[in-house]
Amino acid sequence: MQSYTKQTPLGSPAHPGPGAVQMRIKTSASPGERLSQTKSMVIPDPGQTQKPITRHRRNQSQHNVSDISTTDHPTILKGEYLNKAKIADGGKKLRKNWTSTWVVLDVNQLLFYKESKQEALTNLKPGCKPEGIDLCGALVEWTSEKSSRKNVFQITTRSGNEFLLQADNSTTICKWHDAIKKTADSLAKGWEGVFPGKPTLRKANSTEFLSRHGSDLPISKEPKPENRRSLIFKLNYSASDTADKNGVKNRLKKFISRRPSMKTLQEKGIIKDRVFGCHLLTLCTREGTTIPSFVQKCVQAVEKRGLEADGIYRVSGNLATIQKLRFLVDQEDELNLDDCQWEDIHVVTGALKMFFRELPEPLFPYRFFEPFVEAIKTKDDKQRVQAMKKLVHQLPKPNHDTMKLLFKHLQKILTKSLKNLMSTQGIGIVFGPTLMWPELDGGNMAFNMVYQNQIVEFILIECSEIFGPAGK
Repeated sequence: MQSYTKQTPLGSPAHPGPGAVQMRIKTSASPGERLSQTKSMVIPDPGQTQKPITRHRRNQSQHNVSDISTTDHPTILKGEYLNKAKIADGGKKLRKNWTSTWVVLDVNQLLFYKESKQEALTNLKPGCKPEGIDLCGALVEWTSEKSSRKNVFQITTRSGNEFLLQADNSTTICKWHDAIKKTADSLAKGWEGVFPGKPTLRKANSTEFLSRHGSDLPISKEPKPENRRSLIFKLNYSASDTADKNGVKNRLKKFISRRPSMKTLQEKGIIKDRVFGCHLLTLCTREGTTIPSFVQKCVQAVEKRGLEADGIYRVSGNLATIQKLRFLVDQEDELNLDDCQWEDIHVVTGALKMFFRELPEPLFPYRFFEPFVEAIKTKDDKQRVQAMKKLVHQLPKPNHDTMKLLFKHLQKILTKSLKNLMSTQGIGIVFGPTLMWPELDGGNMAFNMVYQNQIVEFILIECSEIFGPAGK
C-alpha cells in the first residue's frame, strides 16, 4: 500500500490560494520497496476545478494524448486491401504508382502493410513493417482529377505528403473515407481545444506543449538576412505577377504576328517536305514519278549486296541507325546508301519496312482491304488469280507501280532462298501487316493477320501472272 500526503512549504498557508504551487510527495510503506520520491509540479488553472489523478496507469501521459482530446473517439478499422498511390512526398510531386496494400486505421494514424499479418504468419515471414501516416490535421477529400479510376479519395498530411486510396467497391471505399475523415476531424478538434488555431504536440512526461512551428517556442532564432531578402523578392514578384503575365502575353502575340508562314519557310529551304509519313500519291506527285525515289534506292541497294544475306527482311537492323537514316532522308535531297555508315544491309531493309508502315494509308488502300480478303477466300485457283489481278489493276498508279517493283524484287529474294533462308511464307509473315491493314480494327486481328499474310504470299507466287512478265 502506498500513502500520499500533502505538504506545504514553510511559511505558506495551510490552504494555498489559486495559482500557488502544490507538492505531492510519494512515500513507500513497504520496507522492501525501493525508497524513492517523485515530485510533480502542476500549475492549476485558477478558474478550473481540479480533477482526480488516475493512478492505475503511471505512464499514461507518455503514451497517450487522449487526455487533451475531446470525448469523440475515432473509428478503428482492423484492415482491408485497398489500392494506394503516393503522389507527393513533403510537397514534392511523385510519379503515381498504384499498389494493393493492407490498410489498418489506428487511433491516430493510418498504417499500410504489404500484406495482412495473417498472410505474413502463414508465409513464415519475419513480419511486415508498416508505413504509417499521421492523421492529425490531415485533409481527406474525394477527387476525380488526380486519377482516371473511380472511387478515389485523397489524404493530404500536414507534412505535405499526399496519398490516393481507391477500391472498386463503392461501399467499401465510402466506409474507409468516412472513418478516416472522422478520425482526422476528431484529432484536429482535440488539438484546437488546447491551442485554438495552432495544432500542437506534447513532450512525453511533461506538461509543456510544443507547436510544430518554431515561432511558438520560448526562444526563436532571428531569421537570416538572406531569408529576409528572398522573402522581399517573393513579395515583390507576387505583387507584379499580373503585370508580368500581361507582358509575356503581349510579347508572345508580337512574336507570333512576326513569325513567317509555313510556305515562306519551305521556299527558303528551312522546312522540307517529309518522305516518311507522307501520303504515297503526294510524295510521287512532288517527285514527279510513280515510284518513290527512296523505295527505288533501297531495292537497288538490297539487290546489289543483300540478296544472299541471311534472313534478309526478317532480321531487324539497329534501330538507332535506322532512325538516323530516316532523319537524313527527310532532310537531305541526295542519299547515298553505299556509304559505309549504311554498310549493314539490315538497316536498309528496316528503313524500307518502316517507310511502308508509316504511310498514312497503306500500299493496299483501305477501300481495297475487304475486296482482297473476299478474293483470297475464293476456292477456285483460276478465279482467285483473276480476282486478284483485277483488283491490282484497279489500284491508283503510284500504288500499282510501287507494288509491282516491290513484288518483283521479293521474287529475286526467293531465287536465293538457299543462301538467305527466306521462304514465301516467311516473306508473307513479314510484309503482310506491313503493306495492308484495315482502316478500323473492329474485327478480329488474328483473322486479319492470316488473310494479310495469305494475300501477300499468293501475289508473290502468282507475280508473273498478275503483273506480267519480268521485262514488262
